[in-house]
Amino acid sequence: MHDPIPSPLPVEKSEKLPPAGWSHRTELKKALIATLFFGAASGIFMATLNNYLADVHNLGAEARGWVEFPRELPGFLMMFVAGALLVVMRETQMGAAAMLATALGALGLAYFSPGITLLVVWIIVWSLGDHIIFAVEGPIGLKLAKTGNEGKRLGQFGGARNLGTIIGVGLIFLLAKVFGDRYDIFYSIAAGCAFIAGIFYLKLSIGKSDPPSRKIVLKKKYGIFYAISALFGIRKQIFLAFGAWVLVSIYSVPVSTIALLFFISATLGVILRPLLGEVIDILGERTVLAADEIILILVCLTYAFASDFLALPWALYALYAAYIIDNILFALRIARTTYLQKIADDPSDITPTISMGITIDHVVAMSLPVLSGYIWEAYGYRWVFILAGVIAFAGFFICLKIRIPATSKAV
Repeated sequence: MHDPIPSPLPVEKSEKLPPAGWSHRTELKKALIATLFFGAASGIFMATLNNYLADVHNLGAEARGWVEFPRELPGFLMMFVAGALLVVMRETQMGAAAMLATALGALGLAYFSPGITLLVVWIIVWSLGDHIIFAVEGPIGLKLAKTGNEGKRLGQFGGARNLGTIIGVGLIFLLAKVFGDRYDIFYSIAAGCAFIAGIFYLKLSIGKSDPPSRKIVLKKKYGIFYAISALFGIRKQIFLAFGAWVLVSIYSVPVSTIALLFFISATLGVILRPLLGEVIDILGERTVLAADEIILILVCLTYAFASDFLALPWALYALYAAYIIDNILFALRIARTTYLQKIADDPSDITPTISMGITIDHVVAMSLPVLSGYIWEAYGYRWVFILAGVIAFAGFFICLKIRIPATSKAV
């Protein structure tokens, strides 16, 4: 860390001050704008990809499932990808490179995907950018946070990303009403948003004088962080793959309602993500992550047994609430980053260790759907969520093992 310097702006003593010539507020604005435009590009993909694969490439359900493997592959390889990039780049430059990959992937899908082979290539390129940015956005946010307010700052970044998602999805909705399903227009806009985000990441000066990070970090000390990453991978895959699928396949909920639920979740996230970040700062990572597992158990039980205890339409309303609550609670993943920041032996451990966590997350994410799908087919959907509840129960005790040292080293 650099020695504090005089600043024309009022800054608390506990704040990690940037080197001479930098404006903390300017850097923060640039980072938040980059995050917002990244959120817009990501929102466009989330809102259109399934329809694009069906309408343009005529993929069926089985082929759609196989597309998930190459889409998740960059996440599985992230510890190697990030390790290689950290040798020659700092995190902000990696953010710019990630947005360039996202823009290229979007343009490839829009104009250069005549067949399945190039389709897969461009999906991998887009996904590579998507996963790199998730490895570096936390460390970038931490560099712009005051000591003790790391959760609040990362929550603000999450809120900016949600706002960008809402803007991107809303723009596509309006364009679709005017022009129809013009995926070339949609993905050109996504590429433009990603490119703008990359420019703002490239303009960031924070971290310019930091020493290079290690290529790969794997330490016993970070074992709980790795375990929490695996738990998040389980939680993410079960609910992304099967949460909405329960609503659609069991209760015949239309796509428009699913889209509305997603919109409500994203809108609430703009407000609640910064607040949840502050809760992390106040209560601590152990309390928040353990409480998250308890709430997740209740969500699992709702998915599994709502129809047994509630009559329609109340059972469906309970499932809607569970879907929204679970989406909002995804914001608590920032507690993993603030926990790692507080136990890290050195600041240069943070980005490669987050990358290792992403790889562990994706080991689970790439294998669990097969097991969960078998359980669904063989024993019924309830058992998928009973299994998720049991895993959340075990996760509760893992989170209780979190210990924060009295004096954090990585500040």
